[in-house]
Amino acid sequence: MPGMDGLEVLARVRTLDPEVPVVVISGHGSIETAVKAVRMGAQDFVEKPLALEKTLLVVKNALRQRKLEAENRALKEQVEHRWVMVGESPVLHALRADIAQAAPSNGRVLIFGENGTGKELVARNIHHLSLRSSGPFVEVNCAAIPEELIESELFGHTRGAFTGALTAKKGKFELADGGTLFLDEVGDMTLKTQAKVLRVLQEQKVEPVGGTATITVDVRVIAATNKNLEEEIRKGTFREDLFFRLNVIPFRVAPLRERREDIPLLARHFIAELSAEYGKRAKELTREVLDLLVAQPWPGNVRELRNIIERLVIMTPGDRIEARHLPASVVGGAPPASEPPSTSGVPSVTVSDFPSLAAAREDFERRYIWKKYQECGGNMSRTSEALQVERSNLYRKMKGYGLIPARKGEAVEPA
Repeated sequence: MPGMDGLEVLARVRTLDPEVPVVVISGHGSIETAVKAVRMGAQDFVEKPLALEKTLLVVKNALRQRKLEAENRALKEQVEHRWVMVGESPVLHALRADIAQAAPSNGRVLIFGENGTGKELVARNIHHLSLRSSGPFVEVNCAAIPEELIESELFGHTRGAFTGALTAKKGKFELADGGTLFLDEVGDMTLKTQAKVLRVLQEQKVEPVGGTATITVDVRVIAATNKNLEEEIRKGTFREDLFFRLNVIPFRVAPLRERREDIPLLARHFIAELSAEYGKRAKELTREVLDLLVAQPWPGNVRELRNIIERLVIMTPGDRIEARHLPASVVGGAPPASEPPSTSGVPSVTVSDFPSLAAAREDFERRYIWKKYQECGGNMSRTSEALQVERSNLYRKMKGYGLIPARKGEAVEPA
């Protein structure tokens, strides 16, 4: 080739368009040349004389690889879009600035905030902007895992460590090696588990349940809680030394009622996201609907708002969402917080309040769970016993319905 050889052409092509697949063909190539070409970005290296079938196969593989890379980029963009922080309120701007400043470090982060405010969203943004962004992000919901299984989930177990352990299993700390481990609802850990987590944070080593050998891990821990951990320390339910280990960089996520100007942006964002997910045309929210949404107290915060928007996307006919399509709780049908529980456990409703039997059943269950929770003094364990459901199942239901496990003395009603 006059002017430049094939490797120089490859370098020039990669500079002009890094994504175009390149196959190098040479009549006097060596293994060393082939290795160099691949290192420079060539998809494959083919020697002359050309075999038609082999050449076609190489080209097909190159095109298939390019297609897979394009799909991978598209999926990453979808994931990043899902975890975008929507809003322009001053508190959200301040939170974004704090995330950008803290993310590149390896400092442990403790995120405080009510249920449904987006603590996981903050954790994922910290991971995405960190030096560990190419590593795994592993989430553990400490409140949803039964006490007898939490250690196995966190640290893994060996084969035969306990009944049902038919094979060895890696724990979340090991799976998060080189990345970030997110301990959601860390305040619900037992004292025994807290002691073991503290040891891992100190030594960066885990010991699987039933094992004797230790495994070294490199993990950045981000924890989150809806509890006042300093109060839990005074009550003796949370270790002070673990609190100081986790609380290196504290974050507070504001409840939705403190950033009402973000509600219209969030509502439209959820409309677009959920419409695409369900294959529907995005609906228009009227000004009256937006005003009603902004006026709500939103005890379940962003999660509750998303649940309402999802219901509207699915159940509203036509292209406009009007006030008449909103559930009774949003347009003023919910009872005041001071109203005592009714004997049935739910406020009275009419048939017109619900578009379907499924919606009515969901509303009844949501309010019934809340009333039982109040009757049990805000105690999750007693509520699960009263309802005759597993505690972890109850937690998932309450989280899904946007209910807040309130502290004693706080008056909170489900929307």
